[in-house]
Amino acid sequence: MVDTHCHLYDEAFDTDRDDAVKRAVAVGVGMMLLPGIDSKSHAQQEALAAQYPQYFRQMMGLHPTSVDDNYEAELAIVHDKLFATSADYVGVGEIGLDLYWDKTYLEQQREVLKQQMRWARELGLEAHRAVEMGFHIGIGGVVTFKNATLAAVAAAVPLERILLETDAPYLAPVPYRGKRNESAYIPVIAAKIAEVRGVSTNEVAAVTTASAQSLFHL
Repeated sequence: MVDTHCHLYDEAFDTDRDDAVKRAVAVGVGMMLLPGIDSKSHAQQEALAAQYPQYFRQMMGLHPTSVDDNYEAELAIVHDKLFATSADYVGVGEIGLDLYWDKTYLEQQREVLKQQMRWARELGLEAHRAVEMGFHIGIGGVVTFKNATLAAVAAAVPLERILLETDAPYLAPVPYRGKRNESAYIPVIAAKIAEVRGVSTNEVAAVTTASAQSLFHL
């Protein structure tokens, strides 16, 4: 299986990162994708990908909650990394709009998103591939929450359009809700999707893995 979105380089894993990787691999997670956040975490992200090149692939992007008065300098760093001759990123991310905490920089978030989507198209990465194939939806631990509307989405959309993700260390699935999330919980998410669709977990694993491999050229 592929965890298409996790932050195992986050400080939440500083005490047992190697063990977290081993736990994920032990339960069948063969690849984990690391989205960028901002320049404060690039070194940690790159070090993890270099330590386990067989298990990790990187994305590069400026997260919307990191957009502030310094966003142009941060964008320049993202640009230089994406367009470096040695760059080997599978997508531009983590990007988007996020107004949950603060709406102060909405216009700057919009500009940052547009610019990064332009770069994605120019580099032939995630944005235009998603449009060509029909958008995919990443489903994580929230699908296991009681009364979660995401369960209905997981049951209704074509399985070929679903990707598995954890967003570790955030949003751990039941029965780990409220604790630190990690890639080893991908099978829990896959099992819940299988349950609401009435199919086997093996089918969910196989189809979502194939989709992730195709979309990100893994």
